[in-house]
Amino acid sequence: MLILSDIIERLKIVLSESTLGKKVFDKDVAQALSIPSSTFATMKKRNSIPYEEILEFCALKKISVNWLFFDQAVDMLKAETDKFFQVRYFSDIRASAGGGAYGFDEEESEMISVDEKIMHNMVGMGNTELEAIHVDGESMEPTLQDGSIVFVDRDQTNINKDGIFIASTTTGLFIKRIRQRADGMVELISDNTMYSPELIAPEEISIVGKVVGNIESL
Repeated sequence: MLILSDIIERLKIVLSESTLGKKVFDKDVAQALSIPSSTFATMKKRNSIPYEEILEFCALKKISVNWLFFDQAVDMLKAETDKFFQVRYFSDIRASAGGGAYGFDEEESEMISVDEKIMHNMVGMGNTELEAIHVDGESMEPTLQDGSIVFVDRDQTNINKDGIFIASTTTGLFIKRIRQRADGMVELISDNTMYSPELIAPEEISIVGKVVGNIESL
């Protein structure tokens, strides 16, 4: 089980490198993660780990996610590489689970190594080089929450297999279940029953990849 207080202590080690020997407090960690001190104190008490903020901090500082979460050294990672995924993290890209989207271009990203223990709802895959983006909107609830981070396998684009996919359309980027109808039109289907399926012409959509895991927002 991940313990937030342990993660905080390792974050303090990172922050102490730039404080010229001054003691680093919880409030300094909260500030580095852009979380209000009172909120951070509540998170620590409840052991509610702010995954999104920590991933962004790791990408910015270029430090190992696995060391921060699990205190695993680099040589330990080499011995068990099949348990880890190389993730290209796009902190500024959102896939719409509602009614708007940002384009999935070759934006700047950071490579991070993520242990499968912190991914939820993993499905079988052969590719361990994934991409991570954020979910915008509520149309895929309760499966995916607004603000979740999803892991995308670009090698999986066959919509005839069940699952949730990232689709690039003429109106933006969407995260949906996808089905091609007999008449050729493509249906974008939400898990939230309050959202009706959307129809789109096949020439107006391309499949980016399949969602193979996620980290829920907190």
